[in-house]
Amino acid sequence: MKSAKTRTLVLRSRDYGTMLNRVVSLIEEARCASARTVNALMTATYWLIGRHIVEFEQHGKARAEYGAQLIKQLAADLSDRYGRGFSKRNLAQMRLFYLGWPILQTLSAKCATGGRSLICPPKAQTLSAELIEPASRFPLPWSAYVRLLSLQNEQARKFYEAEALRGGWSVRQLNRQINSLFYERTALSRNKAKMLAKSGAAKAEDAITPEEEIKDPYVLEFLGLKDEYSESDIEHALILHLERFLLELGGDFAFIGRQRRLRIGDEWYRIDLLFFHRKLRCLVVIDLKRGKFTHADAGQMHMYLNYAREHWTHDSENPPVGLILCSQKDEAIARYALDGLPNKILATEYRTVLPDEQLIADEIEKTRQQLEARRKSR
Repeated sequence: MKSAKTRTLVLRSRDYGTMLNRVVSLIEEARCASARTVNALMTATYWLIGRHIVEFEQHGKARAEYGAQLIKQLAADLSDRYGRGFSKRNLAQMRLFYLGWPILQTLSAKCATGGRSLICPPKAQTLSAELIEPASRFPLPWSAYVRLLSLQNEQARKFYEAEALRGGWSVRQLNRQINSLFYERTALSRNKAKMLAKSGAAKAEDAITPEEEIKDPYVLEFLGLKDEYSESDIEHALILHLERFLLELGGDFAFIGRQRRLRIGDEWYRIDLLFFHRKLRCLVVIDLKRGKFTHADAGQMHMYLNYAREHWTHDSENPPVGLILCSQKDEAIARYALDGLPNKILATEYRTVLPDEQLIADEIEKTRQQLEARRKSR
């Protein structure tokens, strides 16, 4: 039987280090492959859904007039069965994806003689075979195709797709290049080869880990998984403490959700906490920031409130109110966002009923200091 000293020497040996590196590489490779597989099948599925929508519309001239009604009904039926991920907007994107990225001589090609293009009968192919073909044709993740769909210029779309494939761009890198007008700058450049060569250099912030790929909101929706997301341990603990603190303030706050996700355009955002205030009969949107309060924070909250007012507020309820909490070293700031309220009387009522901003700021700062001290003592 080996002694503890012998086992320690074995574990510290060069051979063990080599073996450990191989195991780590294997796990990383498997995770990357898993993320790519999920994305490929998801993209193939959405392309096929778009194909079914288009073919149903065109299967008889009269049906083509009812595209909007078809998507509305399909969105309702799929959402009842699967939940998130099949809104009218998403289905419309799948339809556009099919139209924008045609695959010739494949699934919807000719199943009958006489040159007529018909929908293949269900028994003509197994589901797996139906998915394999498009899955092999779309190497980019679905998030990348959603971003490309937002481009009106077809040439720009093809350019960015080709460069993303050539350079192995992540979705973040693709988004950065589009926002920097890389296509337009390349078209105007005298030395296009140099511009294209320069584009391949990725920045540190462009990297996406396998875990982040799997936690892509589109992937979570596709797999039917809960969108559980947390910031750093301290931020997560602050959010949980604030949740308990507000629930203990007189019983007017009713908890609705934590890390509530929303989609505005093609961008995804998360609200840290969402409450309903029973006395004011309004939603309370809370966003926790690390660092100093900026005008950008106020602008983002205004965007959240507009979304909440349009999508989450019932007719009998008052407009939502926002609370921005900025936690930084030695200071915490709490500010209500009341600019979007319809009149000053309602704003005054909100300020009278809601907890004092300084009270919340002091509680956040006290909790932050306790958490920092606890972490340092470990």
